[in-house]
Amino acid sequence: MRTDTVIATTGLTKRFTVKKNEVHAVTDLTMDVRRGELVAFLGPNGAGKSTSLRMLTTLIPPTSGTATVAGFDIARDPAAVRSRIGYVGQGNSGSFAQRVRDELLSQGAFYGMGRRERTERTDELITSLELESFASQTVQQLSGGQKRRLDIALGLIHAPEVLFLDEPSTGLDPQSRANLWEHIVALRARYGTTVFLTTHYLEEADRYAERVMVMDDGRVIADDTAAALKANLAGDAVTLTLESEAHLARASAAVERLAGTTAEHRGAGTLAFAAPSGSALLTRLLRELDSDGVAVTTATAVPPTLDDVFLALTGRTLRDSDKPEDSTAPGSDTDRTLEGSNR
Repeated sequence: MRTDTVIATTGLTKRFTVKKNEVHAVTDLTMDVRRGELVAFLGPNGAGKSTSLRMLTTLIPPTSGTATVAGFDIARDPAAVRSRIGYVGQGNSGSFAQRVRDELLSQGAFYGMGRRERTERTDELITSLELESFASQTVQQLSGGQKRRLDIALGLIHAPEVLFLDEPSTGLDPQSRANLWEHIVALRARYGTTVFLTTHYLEEADRYAERVMVMDDGRVIADDTAAALKANLAGDAVTLTLESEAHLARASAAVERLAGTTAEHRGAGTLAFAAPSGSALLTRLLRELDSDGVAVTTATAVPPTLDDVFLALTGRTLRDSDKPEDSTAPGSDTDRTLEGSNR
């Protein structure tokens, strides 16, 4: 494994037996994640994202395949992996009756940190994550956004090399989500932590992730930067409305000639198609149609989203599935932090 690789998997696979039926939750997950990367793991509910994280964080064993995290094999040396990672699951992890500062100090003690070290680290995280105003309150008194910030702090108390976040901003209001991401980005810049996360908020992955992996039916079906995925797999959504439907055939021919694709007729003289660099293409198309005497009343080129990428890959959107995430996986509701599971 290269020294700059912090997560490496080969053929990582997880199968469950549910009511005598074998369920393939994750199949042949093979990837390398470089030190310091921020990777977003996307896919519909039930795609296998959380099962993948649980294997990488040693919460469940793989059926087959291998993986190393922070230089240690997840099957042969899970304790070494756990000591070097942080994991924040979908549920809140703090003990409700415990005060925030005491919870962080206790978490440091579970990791074998000395009194001085865990006290300094606790104070540092309380400041950097802006927990000062509620550090003396009990966990049950906190708002949803405050609890998630505490979860992040618990995952970072031992200065892990890798931080796994499973739906970190789900259930938060837009302002709390934005604040949480400010903290994640700032902490990553400060400590150089590798961040590997799942999220259903595609705009988060688009804005913050340097790399996006798309999973469907337990398999990774795309892996690249968000910009590259959108440009190569989706393209801009271009729409034209003609002044006269009598010109549809001529306009369709121009689209096929310039864009190399067939436009969809959506009625009322409207044509729609997707193409890379659609804005530049639209300018050329409008010039040609004008010179050909084809009048266009409206024209738009809308940049693609990551949902468009998934639609191009699978024929459906990321939001189509309503199956609970990894619902077939026994113990799939084990969403407390990894650190809490060690207590």
